[in-house]
Amino acid sequence: QLQLVESGGGLVQPGGSLRLSCAASRFRLDYYPIGWFRQVPGNEREGISCISRLDGRTHTVDAVKGRFTISRDNAKNTVYLQMNNLKPEDTAIYYCAVDRDSLGTSCSTDPRVYDYWGQGTQVTVSS
Repeated sequence: QLQLVESGGGLVQPGGSLRLSCAASRFRLDYYPIGWFRQVPGNEREGISCISRLDGRTHTVDAVKGRFTISRDNAKNTVYLQMNNLKPEDTAIYYCAVDRDSLGTSCSTDPRVYDYWGQGTQVTVSS
């Protein structure tokens, strides 16, 4: 059975940084597009960033561009989300997900195309 496990969340002050990890078991992350998303209870899940299969092209939404960076370590079979200059409005549960149906070389931040999700990790930005 596939497994995606997020980690690295926590409580951080405004302006601080966190690095989230998305580790996979039983499949290789570089074979599929991987996305990072976040959700505040009561709101829709929001796409943040994604990384394409194989060549690792990335896309990050304008709302966090310049502050958040997605990357992948193939040797560790892990995708990261580096989050800098965090703001209170970044508080949410953060999820990673895999798009197992994609055969293309791009990726999407639309959560509807992703079919397998991790359990999420809480990020709280507060003083």
